[in-house]
Amino acid sequence: MREHTHRNLVALSGELPIWERVFTVNPLVVVGTRERDGGYDLAPKHMAFPMGWENYFGFVCTPRHGTYHNARKEGFFTVSYPRPTQVVLASLAASPREGDGTKPSVQALPTFPASEIDGIFIEDAYLFLECVLDRIIDDFGENSLIAGRIVATHVSVDYLRVSDRDDNDLIQESPLLAYLSPGRHARVRESSSFPFPADFIR
Repeated sequence: MREHTHRNLVALSGELPIWERVFTVNPLVVVGTRERDGGYDLAPKHMAFPMGWENYFGFVCTPRHGTYHNARKEGFFTVSYPRPTQVVLASLAASPREGDGTKPSVQALPTFPASEIDGIFIEDAYLFLECVLDRIIDDFGENSLIAGRIVATHVSVDYLRVSDRDDNDLIQESPLLAYLSPGRHARVRESSSFPFPADFIR
C-alpha cells in the first residue's frame, strides 16, 4: 500500500484482490439448483445481477461449488430475493456440506416449488426468478459467470411497484436487504429519486 499523488487517496496493490479493503453494496439472493440425486441445493450469492435490460440474470460462482456443476448439468436455476428478516435463513443456506456431500441445513429451510422448472424457492422471500441456463463464462480467475434467461417471475404483492403507489412509500413499508461486502448486511428503507438529466436516455 502506498500513498497516492492525489490528496486523501491510497493506491492498493493490484497483486491482491481489492474487495476486502472497502465495503460495497450488493444484493443478496439465494440460488437454487437440482442435485444429481434429484434433491435440491440452495446457496446465497451476492455477486448477482440483471444481465442488461432484458429478462436475463447472472451470478458469479466457482467450479469448486455444487451450484456451478448443478446449473451446468441440469440447465436451470432459481433465484430468491430474501427480505431483511430472512438473513439467518440465507446464512443457513451457506452451511458446509457433510462428508457424504449433503447439506442437511437446506432440508430445514422452508421452501416451495417453482412453476416452470424443477426447482425450489425460499418461502416468504419477495422476488422469485425461474431461469434457464443461457451460458457459463469461465476463467475470471478461479470464478465463473453463470447467466440464465428468466422464463417465469413471481413477486410478493407488498413489493410490487404500481402506478398509484409512491416508490418512496413502497420502500419504507417493504424494505430491501443489502449485502455490504465483506461480511455485513443492511436494511434499506430510505431512498430518494435519482436526479437524471432531462434528456437522459436509458
